[in-house]
Amino acid sequence: MTRETHRHPLRDRLGRASGDPAYREVHDAAALRRLEDAGGSLAGWRLQGLDLEPHANHLSQADVRGLVVLGGQVPPDVAASLVARGAVLIPPDPSCPVEPFRARLYTPFELYDGMQAEGYASTVDARAYAWSGEAHTQHDAYATLLRAVHDDAVQDALIEALHGLDVVGVMGGHALGRDSSDYADAARLGHALAAGGRAVLTGGGPGAMEAANLGALAASPEAVDSALDRLAGVPSFRPSIDEWAGLSLSVRADLDVPDDGARSFGIPTWFYGHEPPNVMCNGIAKYFSNALREDVLLAQSTGGLAVLPGAAGTVQEIFQAATPLYYAPEDEPLPPLVLVGLEHWTETVPVWPALRTLGTGRPLGEVLHLVATPQEAAEILLA
Repeated sequence: MTRETHRHPLRDRLGRASGDPAYREVHDAAALRRLEDAGGSLAGWRLQGLDLEPHANHLSQADVRGLVVLGGQVPPDVAASLVARGAVLIPPDPSCPVEPFRARLYTPFELYDGMQAEGYASTVDARAYAWSGEAHTQHDAYATLLRAVHDDAVQDALIEALHGLDVVGVMGGHALGRDSSDYADAARLGHALAAGGRAVLTGGGPGAMEAANLGALAASPEAVDSALDRLAGVPSFRPSIDEWAGLSLSVRADLDVPDDGARSFGIPTWFYGHEPPNVMCNGIAKYFSNALREDVLLAQSTGGLAVLPGAAGTVQEIFQAATPLYYAPEDEPLPPLVLVGLEHWTETVPVWPALRTLGTGRPLGEVLHLVATPQEAAEILLA
C-alpha cells in the first residue's frame, strides 16, 4: 500500500497514478462509486477498509480476478462470490482494537473515545497498547501481519496528508512539564513555525512534543497563552493519564483553531504506549513499530528539524537525522538541523561537539546550528 513521498504528476479521477498498478487502490466510498460509474474492471485493484454492501450489485458483475479486499465490511454472499471469481479477501481480526486497513489518520477523539465515561483504560489507544503487548500477539503471524499492514496504511495516510506542505519537525523530551517556561517556549516555537506557513510534525507524545503541537494548532499567540495557563494545572501525565488527557481534551475543545488547513501533526507509537499521545494535532499517525515511526518522522521533516532539550530518545533522533546529511552529495540542498539549548547540548548531553566534528569539511557542517532560544531556531527554519 505504500506510495511514494511525492505523488506522480499524472493522476486519474480516482486520485491514483494512471496506468500504474501500484496506485490502483480505493479507500473511500465515493472513489469506488466513480469506478463503478465508469464501468471498468476491478481486476488487480485493492479495496481498503470499505463497506461493500452498497456495491454488491456491481461487484457481482465486474471482473474481480486479482482484486484484493482489505478489511472493511463484506456480506457473506458477496465474499463467497468474490472468492469464487478470483478475488482475495483479508478480513480484520475482531480481537484487534484498531482497524488495520484504515485509510486516514487518527483524530485525538478517536484515540481517546470513551475515556470520559469509563476512563483511559477503555480507550482505543489503551486497548491497542494492551493488545500489542499480549503474549499471544508476539508469536501470532496474523497479529504480526496486522501490525505491519496497519503501520503501512497509517504511513500512506500521513504521506497524503502532508503532501504539498512545508514540514518542519520539532523534537524534544517527553518529561517537560506543562508548568515550565521551556514548555511555553516550545509552544511558541510551534506557533511561530505554523504562522510562518510551516506544518509542524512531532513525535506526538507529551512534553515538548505536545507543546509544539499546541502552538502550531492554535490560531493566535493569545490562544496559545490561554491554553498554557489552563494546562499548567496538570503538569504531567504521571501519575494520572485520565486527569492529564481529560484536561487536554477540554482545552482542545475550547482552543481557537484556524480553519485554513491542517498544520499540526503527531507521530506517536504504541512501543512507548505508557506515554499517551497528545491531542493537539490535526492528525495523528500512530504506529506499532517505533523504528518505522522514527524513520517516517525524519523523512517527512523536509523543511528542517528543531531539537529541543531531551535525553536518550532525542539523542538517537539527532544522530539518525544527521546520518543522511553526513552522506549527502555536495551539490544536494540540505535542510537545517537546529539544536536549541547551549548548555544542554554542550555540557549536560554533549552532542554538539560530536556533530561539529562529523560536519567538518562536509555539507552537514553547513546546516548545523546551535542556538540559545526557540525564537532563534524559528528564524533559521523560516528563512
